[in-house]
Amino acid sequence: MEPLIELRERIIRHTGPEELATIPTAIGGMKLSICRTTTEPIGHVYEPVLVVVIQGQKQTVLGERIFDYGVGQYLVVSVDLPITSHIAFANEEEPFLAVAFTLRPASIASLLLEAMISEGPPVEISGMGVSPAPPDLLDAILRMIRLLERPKDIPILMPGLEREILWRLLNGDQGGLVRQIGLADSRLSQISHAIRWLRSHYAEIIRIEDMAERAGMSLSTFHRHFRAVTAMTPIQYQKQVRLQEARMRLIAESEDVASVGFSVGYDSPSQFSREYSRLFGLPPGRDADRLRQLSPERRVAM
Repeated sequence: MEPLIELRERIIRHTGPEELATIPTAIGGMKLSICRTTTEPIGHVYEPVLVVVIQGQKQTVLGERIFDYGVGQYLVVSVDLPITSHIAFANEEEPFLAVAFTLRPASIASLLLEAMISEGPPVEISGMGVSPAPPDLLDAILRMIRLLERPKDIPILMPGLEREILWRLLNGDQGGLVRQIGLADSRLSQISHAIRWLRSHYAEIIRIEDMAERAGMSLSTFHRHFRAVTAMTPIQYQKQVRLQEARMRLIAESEDVASVGFSVGYDSPSQFSREYSRLFGLPPGRDADRLRQLSPERRVAM
């Protein structure tokens, strides 16, 4: 049986009849996703992850960069990135199906050390990449998912399969990007330190000089590499995280618009409303009312 066919059957078996489900599994760091309808574009923050699409089509937008990926393709995300994404093709007969693995820098670093890989050919620093999944990567993922039906095998066989998946990635089209995740002194790792700090302090006033110092770079070098990784400036990144967080709070909570804007770092309600409208196309209150009327299946996706 072709790997994609068997992967499709097993993901449907484990996710059940739900319209939409993203389920953690007994294998740490692995999630399975199914969605039987297209979805609204929604913002969230991707952490370092490998996502392999088994069926359907998805679009992810990072800054001004658009990534379209579908059956048999994989997405690698190397740092925490505020993105907007939606399921572009899915229906009852052909639901969107995907499997996601957390990419752990320590696991990648261990593999690089064991294989004595430190530097490879120069690669363009980036936070995200899409490529076709080669057969040997799909085969390793399939064998990982098969473990779900043999729980006693998981602690024994999972570490070896995780290493195989990482090895396939390191030797694939996105190998340079994955390698940068595991190198503590890489430009990507340095930018990642600053991004993690910014993500947890998004409501505060930031000084770019402090962020550059945190990354161990000059101001000009920091600006250049930050934009290469995230497709935006630090201020634009902060604004994206603020507004995405505000949107989630408006949908989930009963706070008024001004209070939500203040909680994510805006002192001016008019500025909050203006920047929110510019990003999402509607003022905060109207956008939240519209999203609440949609079914969860059309608002959420892996």
